[in-house]
Amino acid sequence: MTGPEDLECLKHIALRGGLHDPVFLNSQGLGCELGISPQTASRRLKSLEQQELIKRTIIADGQQITISEEGESVLRKEYCDYYRLFGRKETQYQFPGTVESGLGEGAYYMSIRQYVHQFEKILGFAPYPGTLNLRLSPVAIQRRKKLTIADWLVVDGFESEGRTFGQVRCLPCLIGNIPCGIVVPGRSHYPDALVEVVAPVGLRRELNLKDGDEVMIEVSL
Repeated sequence: MTGPEDLECLKHIALRGGLHDPVFLNSQGLGCELGISPQTASRRLKSLEQQELIKRTIIADGQQITISEEGESVLRKEYCDYYRLFGRKETQYQFPGTVESGLGEGAYYMSIRQYVHQFEKILGFAPYPGTLNLRLSPVAIQRRKKLTIADWLVVDGFESEGRTFGQVRCLPCLIGNIPCGIVVPGRSHYPDALVEVVAPVGLRRELNLKDGDEVMIEVSL
């Protein structure tokens, strides 16, 4: 997990423009801007690089630094946390739905390491290799439409073995006392009524569910 000191440094690089273009930094200048010694600034840059949150190229008198996709994900997660704290008062949403059989693709995607790693970071658990498919009730569909883009966390797309895997949006939730996440492909063609839910356990087995059973998803924003 990225510590507060490293996060402060990462945010500073982003504010300097490092999210989109390389920025020039040296340890002395960064230390002065952050109120720390050049040695400490150098250690923080090395730490960010070791965590693969930045990419840097050493040049004369300093280095060119760009925030990586992983670093951007960390900043987006931080933004979402602060938005939930200060953007508005917490609201409880309930999304009733009915269990429905899917195509079985969830087990494949939830076993891909790059997805699993990101879900574990943003949800706090490694997802069970499979998803629970739910068809939302008309009331739940209307509630879902009230959600904004800032309510969803982003799981970045990637390339692996010559194939491109797309971005996924994720919304932390609960089913009973089980932590879960609603997942929707970033360029989804799914109807608004259909959602997939990931959890640290197989929800069908854990809750003894079958097609047609009613399930209540609870979301706090």
